[in-house]
Amino acid sequence: MFSRTSKATAIRVTGLGLVAAAAVLTACGSPRQAAPAAAPAAATTAPATAPAGPALAITDPWVKTAEKGMSAAFGTLVNNTGSDIVVVSGTTPLSPEVELHEVVESDGKMVMRPKKGGFVIPAHGSHELKPGGDHIMLMNIVEQVRPGAEVRFTLTLKDGGTFSFTALGKDFAGAKEDYQPGSGMHMGGGNG
Repeated sequence: MFSRTSKATAIRVTGLGLVAAAAVLTACGSPRQAAPAAAPAAATTAPATAPAGPALAITDPWVKTAEKGMSAAFGTLVNNTGSDIVVVSGTTPLSPEVELHEVVESDGKMVMRPKKGGFVIPAHGSHELKPGGDHIMLMNIVEQVRPGAEVRFTLTLKDGGTFSFTALGKDFAGAKEDYQPGSGMHMGGGNG
């Protein structure tokens, strides 16, 4: 089928073909070897610019148990970004009226009132919501809050974003502040 000349030519062509194929594979292999070297550099810079978790988080969220009237939610808001985050309002199915409150001294007694401007959580910092301090106030709750109850909240941020979390019902007997000076709404019984 092949003459000697044909076999020799075929071998030479095949030999040249192998050399050419090896050259093509080597050329194709060079970028592949360079690509892994570039990938770690990109992977190394990505975590430095991306936050470690969600922009806003909350630790130990809880809501004071109550049969009726008012209750309040607490926890520590954590800002995982390089910019301040401002919480301007909140909602929960448990209450038709939710206010962001602070507790201040007025005429020798502690009073709570709506916090103008909302809660500011500093860049890479936190803001504690606690009895006797800043808290999320629930007015006219629609059902009893029992220990261990799970209450859903959504906070609205100044930039228009939202943050949702679930707080657990917990008994608490403190925080007997008056509500807004002159309003006649005394919190007594630890509702705030």
